[in-house]
Amino acid sequence: MSVDKPLDGIRVLELGNYIAAPTAGRLLADFGAEVVKIERPGTGDELRRWRLQAGDTSMLYRTINRGKRSVVLDLRSDEGRGAVLELAAHADVLIENFRPGTLERWGIGPAALEAVNPELVVARISAFGQTGPMSARPGFAAVAEAYGGFRELVGEPGRPPSRTGFSIGDSIAGLYAAFGAVMRLFERERRRGAEGGTPRIPLDERVIDVALNEAMLSMTESLIPEFSAYGRRRERTGGRMEGIAPSNAYLCADGRSIVVAGNGDGIFRRYMEAIGRPDLAADPGLVSNELRWQRRDELDDAIGAWTAARPSAEALQALDAAGVPAGPIYTAEDVIGDDQYAARNMIQRFDIDDGAAVRESVAMPGIVPVVGGASLPIAHPGPDLGADTRQVLAEWLGWDDARIAALEGEGVRA
Repeated sequence: MSVDKPLDGIRVLELGNYIAAPTAGRLLADFGAEVVKIERPGTGDELRRWRLQAGDTSMLYRTINRGKRSVVLDLRSDEGRGAVLELAAHADVLIENFRPGTLERWGIGPAALEAVNPELVVARISAFGQTGPMSARPGFAAVAEAYGGFRELVGEPGRPPSRTGFSIGDSIAGLYAAFGAVMRLFERERRRGAEGGTPRIPLDERVIDVALNEAMLSMTESLIPEFSAYGRRRERTGGRMEGIAPSNAYLCADGRSIVVAGNGDGIFRRYMEAIGRPDLAADPGLVSNELRWQRRDELDDAIGAWTAARPSAEALQALDAAGVPAGPIYTAEDVIGDDQYAARNMIQRFDIDDGAAVRESVAMPGIVPVVGGASLPIAHPGPDLGADTRQVLAEWLGWDDARIAALEGEGVRA
């Protein structure tokens, strides 16, 4: 069934590898943009083999590149770069995450793209941005998370910083790149409506410059203002959040943990009553969050003793009855079987060929944000390498079979 999506008719050229730029492309594809992913001959995006469980194409690749079309071009060849410029002339957005200066050295930087398409929005993702003394340095998200101040706050106090279980730096940078691209597309349409015709937005305003370290810095809330104002450094707090109590994860009798956020003043009183501690609910030394934070260890000990004496389902039922925000810590299996996710079409299933076998009814997370009451349908999992090369070159550029075959003769094939 065909479903109208907000970005139907928008064409995107993705020169991305790994996670950051492909995440931006995935977000645009999720909402209807036609995203053509340019991949290198032979191996394609290296993500195809990251966390590979079987065959030759990982579920990580299939997920992050869902809804896209794969075109194989060799950007190190004159023919491949020429084809990119021709494709860019027909695109609305180009996304890339090469090291700064790479596209310029290849002759397909913003100035060259401007020459073929003066309306093209160029979203660029790099470790430290396109300018500044560190701009030329390489860096993956792990390094950027450290530079951005994020990694210092993740983990248990007194232990080395840890990392989250996924590439959060890349994912957040991808979100910013997609937002920046849509922002400029919106501005283009707004100017057209106000001025008529095709107003020109200057090139430097159409280049979206996303730095991984800055994307992570932007997630640190008041970390910098608090230090600047008070000279106070925040420290790792494990399952807690600095200055907020009680809010933590607690182990139950069945070996599962639950998360409880009982830090609101009114909620706290109900919370303490629910765990059989009316003395804490009535304690004048616990009436505000600031006071509770000072006694956070005492509170966590009381809550932990209560949860340790009962299974997680019983604990959650009691907290829910008292109106205390709490929930289980889900595994992948829990998410797949959850009624709330199912009600919003947030788990969608596909038969996926990983190169070794067809894996039937593979669950994939749905499209966020929800539009119209439920997740929009995912078009398809990430494409096979070069699956769309011939069709895209014919549809976008009008190339005939002979010209396509000549390009493939240069070694530009899957």
